[in-house]
Amino acid sequence: MRLSYVARWPVVGLLFLGLAGCTGGSTGESATDQAAGSNDGAPVIMPGAPGDEPRDATESELAAGDRQPVANAADTMFVEMMIPHHEQAGVLTELVPDRSDHRELTSLADRISDAQGAEIGALEGWLDLHDAEATESEHGHGHAGHGEDADAGPADHADMPGMATEEQLAELAELAGVDFDRMFLELMIVHHEGAVTMAEEVLSDGADVQVVAMAQDVLVTQVDEIETMRRLLTEL
Repeated sequence: MRLSYVARWPVVGLLFLGLAGCTGGSTGESATDQAAGSNDGAPVIMPGAPGDEPRDATESELAAGDRQPVANAADTMFVEMMIPHHEQAGVLTELVPDRSDHRELTSLADRISDAQGAEIGALEGWLDLHDAEATESEHGHGHAGHGEDADAGPADHADMPGMATEEQLAELAELAGVDFDRMFLELMIVHHEGAVTMAEEVLSDGADVQVVAMAQDVLVTQVDEIETMRRLLTEL
């Protein structure tokens, strides 16, 4: 299955859009009302693609922020699990510069680190927004909040697919050169495959359009990186 690519920075922009729709002004104001008539007059900013300047959100983009389905338990679980999953990818890629001389591998590790670092910020922003919505819903005003997942407990991170063990991370940190490259690729391939599994699950069961967009991005981007890493591993 090939899904159309959903650019990473517009996804982050959607999160900023959602935040703008739930902060400032009265609880009855829409994102459009707040952007056009709020006391401070601050515009909603949409980050551009890499290399492009940020821009003000259009009226249609602001209106779209008011028509999003209520997030469900699958959405929240995906976000809560993907944050530590991405954080471990950061731990893995931090080991690369001092241990690998493979130019293509180090370039790939840099891209993974930069991309997933930005995605962590987007995921955390989504959680902050929906936690605030859930609190408002409990008091009978504001947006609908989490709906069916409002009483759900925190995600169980112990069973996340693709996570490397502490022993594997310690072993990797002791290696260098080709031995490091090989083990790094093996662990990161499994790690990416775990993220793909979680993305496929939330695309099947989730409801929130922002989470669906993030999951599509994870799926398309990481499937492509898995193919690259498998090729590099074969070449080693």
